[in-house]
Amino acid sequence: MKFRKKHKHESEVFTDSLNDILFILLMFFLITTTMANPNVVKVGLPKGTKDTKAKQNIVVSIDKEQNFYIGQRLVDKNGIDSFLTAEIRRMKAVVDTPTVVINADTTSFYGEVFRIMRIAKRDTARVVANVK
Repeated sequence: MKFRKKHKHESEVFTDSLNDILFILLMFFLITTTMANPNVVKVGLPKGTKDTKAKQNIVVSIDKEQNFYIGQRLVDKNGIDSFLTAEIRRMKAVVDTPTVVINADTTSFYGEVFRIMRIAKRDTARVVANVK
């Protein structure tokens, strides 16, 4: 007796493009998780109504040798307090609130920058610090 062989067709899953799909999904999830950082602290930032820069009424520069300049004039380190106060009061006659811009070198001492800021704040001037 001859038995006939039954040929069963086994179903196959075509997996050639599965690697491409998994790679695309992996890249998508990597990109989206780096964009959504849960460690970010949300801060309410102020929004200005005008897009104008503050006028630079008084410019104080501190170079890397710790020399002080008001405008283009070299000022003695010990006399900067009185000279800056006199300059702020002179500018108050022209402008309601003068602006003191501090241009400091990165190697200048922070204490000197804060000293200039305190003098300007004491004389009710606005302060803008720029460290290069």
